[in-house]
Amino acid sequence: MAELLTIDTFKNKVFDYEKEKEWKYRGELPAIVDFYADWCGPCKMVAPVLERLAKKHAGKLHIYKVDTEAQPDLAGLFGVQSIPTLLFIPMEGKPSIAMGALPEKEFERIIGDVLKVV
Repeated sequence: MAELLTIDTFKNKVFDYEKEKEWKYRGELPAIVDFYADWCGPCKMVAPVLERLAKKHAGKLHIYKVDTEAQPDLAGLFGVQSIPTLLFIPMEGKPSIAMGALPEKEFERIIGDVLKVV
């Protein structure tokens, strides 16, 4: 299942932006971070897709969720202006961002091609 992050858990599991100047992912598996809000229609369309992907790729991929209403500072840190915004974090290199509700096939392509999860 996707894990809901607060600022503190984000800094612990993903990136401690207060201590690090350059991007340094703290996780042991590639990750997807879904910036969403409960009232957002497209976010509600993406949620079950992410849950299916979390089950399918359990042990190979982390899927996190950040409620932009509860964590506006965290959303602002990544320049989130529309939701859903998805942050794809590979083990090597910098993360990439996609905006909008992506179809499941596109998530699978990114998981394989960008996050290198097989």
